[in-house]
Amino acid sequence: MDLKKSPNATLEDKKFLYLLMGLVMVLSLFYIGLEWTKSVTVYDITDAAGLVEEQIEIIQTAPELPPPPPPPAPEIVEILNVVENDVEVAEIKINTEDDKDKGVVIIGPVSTGPAIEEEDNVVFQVVETMPSFPGGDAALFKFLNDNVKYPVIAQENGIQGRVICQFVVNRDGSIVDVEVVRSVDPSLDKEAIRVIKSMPNWSPGKQRGKSVRVKYTLPVNFRLQ
Repeated sequence: MDLKKSPNATLEDKKFLYLLMGLVMVLSLFYIGLEWTKSVTVYDITDAAGLVEEQIEIIQTAPELPPPPPPPAPEIVEILNVVENDVEVAEIKINTEDDKDKGVVIIGPVSTGPAIEEEDNVVFQVVETMPSFPGGDAALFKFLNDNVKYPVIAQENGIQGRVICQFVVNRDGSIVDVEVVRSVDPSLDKEAIRVIKSMPNWSPGKQRGKSVRVKYTLPVNFRLQ
């Protein structure tokens, strides 16, 4: 028995259509794959000033011009006063004879007298050679340690500290005008003044080789053991 094919079931006339559709699908898939793998980067511009190119200011300088020439010197016009010969002028007498009868007195240099000495009451703060205790600073500290007597009332109350005193060393080395410039306690102040007044004469301070009065500052420490 012969098999008969229906004309509607024949695919030969649709072969080209199917081939075209397949080609379109393949191209579509290829295009979608390319677009899918492509990355897109979006830049967020936060600093708009960074995109502006740096502006260079060009200042045009004017060419230097040569200095103007100096002004011409004013003309000096000399005016001559011509006097006629018949005009009378005042007569000037010049005595050319030496005064023989007059004596010559030679005056020597005027003496200003001795230089005014500095007053004895001037008290210096700083001089070329400062006054010093006999034996130096070590002897001064030893004298204070040996002669300072801690007041009993200050010991009982636990009072201690540094009393700063000032005094004047005279030209002969004697100590005068003792005063307290920084007080701790009246009893400690009184003891510091007593010890300073009992010190022997110092080596006086000197200014330009001359003994002068100098104000000296001395701290006296009181410390409980």
